[in-house]
Amino acid sequence: MAFYLKGVNLPHRKHTANMSAVKMAPPQTVTIPVSMHIGAPAVPVVKAGDSVFVGTLIAEQSGFVSSPVYSSVSGVVKGVNDIVLSSGKTSPAITVESDGKMEKDPNLQPPQINSREDLIEAIKKSGMVGLGGAGFPTYVKFNTDKKIEELIINGAECEPYITSDSVTMVDDAPDIVLAVEKMTEYFGIGKVIIGIEKNKPEAIAKMREVFSGNSAVAVKPLPERYPQGGEKVLVYHTTGKTIKMGQLPIDVGCVVCNCTTVASIGKYLKTGMPLVEKCITVDGSAVKEPKNVIAPIGASMQDVFDFCGGFKSEPAKVLYGGPMMGISVTDLTAPILKNTNAILAFDIKEAVMPKTTNCISCGACTNNCPFGINPALIAKAYSNEDFKTAEKLGVTLCMECGCCSYVCPANRPLVQNNRLVKQALAQLKTKEVK
Repeated sequence: MAFYLKGVNLPHRKHTANMSAVKMAPPQTVTIPVSMHIGAPAVPVVKAGDSVFVGTLIAEQSGFVSSPVYSSVSGVVKGVNDIVLSSGKTSPAITVESDGKMEKDPNLQPPQINSREDLIEAIKKSGMVGLGGAGFPTYVKFNTDKKIEELIINGAECEPYITSDSVTMVDDAPDIVLAVEKMTEYFGIGKVIIGIEKNKPEAIAKMREVFSGNSAVAVKPLPERYPQGGEKVLVYHTTGKTIKMGQLPIDVGCVVCNCTTVASIGKYLKTGMPLVEKCITVDGSAVKEPKNVIAPIGASMQDVFDFCGGFKSEPAKVLYGGPMMGISVTDLTAPILKNTNAILAFDIKEAVMPKTTNCISCGACTNNCPFGINPALIAKAYSNEDFKTAEKLGVTLCMECGCCSYVCPANRPLVQNNRLVKQALAQLKTKEVK
């Protein structure tokens, strides 16, 4: 199937673009799920009554594709209980009552890196996952026998409202430099490309400044077109390489890492502090004081909104992430996760869903899909429960960016249909294996 790599032009609404991140005080409690990544959940290693520090291991990795979890506050473990995540899945979560001191675990120290294996192990122990949204354990990407020709650092940040990545590139540039130096040295990476949309001039200038003496690193300004940050789209627009159906970036010699992931790796290499906090954008028409906030992982959305002055109007819709790929949340006790890059709250004027009407076969969905698939035909196959035909139509290529639904004049739930078809196909393949 051909790759058209189109997309849509969106209003940027980067209201917090030049706001450096502000660190919030520790909340009274944090609730930290053990499943904040793709793969096997981590296994709790603490129980009620245990004392913990910032950076204390509270859940250990349970498989190759898994990631450890650490306490984001110092205090006492109150319990380990199941919670329902925004995905609808249930996960054990560890609740810690903060003592307000934010004392660091005395056993923490920077890792000693003398080999490729040392660096992979350090990234694994840091608890690092893809912080741009997917949550894939980062060390797995580098634990490969295939040659990494190019490291693509994703600084596109193409969704409206979100600015946490661009702020990180400016505020934490030295950490990005440190991580890149170690990765190129020990992984044998010959070229690093930092892709940033052109509407982030401060980030582009900062990255060019800090890498000015490193000929292996190129900063590539990208067109302001959503979904520029999609993995396959980004690889194509930075290298010209096409990732075909069923392939991963490493199959064309690339590894893609979010810029905040890279910065967080640098922090760990420098300090030994694992992933315990996250820079997130807090914005939306219902938010009183939009900000970029450094929040402890496990802090409730309500705590973070309160840190931003609360709401100036009753929120009718609250999202994890941006308005294109974000997940709607109904309970503000939901915690900040490792891969949360924004929380947005909108008033009723912006939350009303338009009426859905019949498909008029205009082709706008296909014309704007980055990969040229036909969501309207896939939707028809879905209604007939003909999942195999949907697979032949390329539904597994869909990255659920939402371009099709955005441009559809009939307001059809096209991206939702694609997601349901992929779930049905996964269930069919599971049955076939059994």
